[in-house]
Amino acid sequence: MSHAPHDTAQLWERLERWLSEHAPGEYASMRAGASEADISQLEEGLGFPLHPGLKALLARHDGVMPPRGSTDPGTFLLNYALLDTRRILEGQRRLVSMVEDAVEEGDEDLVAGRIAHREWVPFAQGFSGDMLFVDHRRGDHYGEVGEISFGDPDHRVLWASQELMLEELCEGVENGSPVTPLPRVPSVHEGRKLEWLVFRPRR
Repeated sequence: MSHAPHDTAQLWERLERWLSEHAPGEYASMRAGASEADISQLEEGLGFPLHPGLKALLARHDGVMPPRGSTDPGTFLLNYALLDTRRILEGQRRLVSMVEDAVEEGDEDLVAGRIAHREWVPFAQGFSGDMLFVDHRRGDHYGEVGEISFGDPDHRVLWASQELMLEELCEGVENGSPVTPLPRVPSVHEGRKLEWLVFRPRR
């Protein structure tokens, strides 16, 4: 399924509209967009240009107000908090360091492209340190949205693009339907916070 560039903005508006009506704490947690200077500084630090979808996201929202605890809003994206430009660069450098350490120790095959890569750019993080990232490797993987759960031997590809991510999230919150290969369903806590619970079908 392909989408025109403007569809991304429309999907964000759709998700934001739902959050403002059903989980206002989440909506209020979103920060204003990053400046062009901040985005350029991030790209300079990365050493390569940002995927257009991630660049558009940062121009729209430079992350969220960091939640202080698990009951605070700000983790509407599958229980992950959107990162600002500074923390995105910190996260990417952490992944680079993991790859470099693995190369030195002779464990590159266990790390590079499995749980870390120089061209994976984290854009959301959970309380445990797990991350969502956009794959910036050129080729078939470019633009994929992946999940790193530290402790797992390999990452998980959740969506082929950010557009598909947003579309599925919108449908999930609007219909209460499960999303991602590891099915998670939305639940609004105390009328202000959106949580995603692992879906366990009845047998």
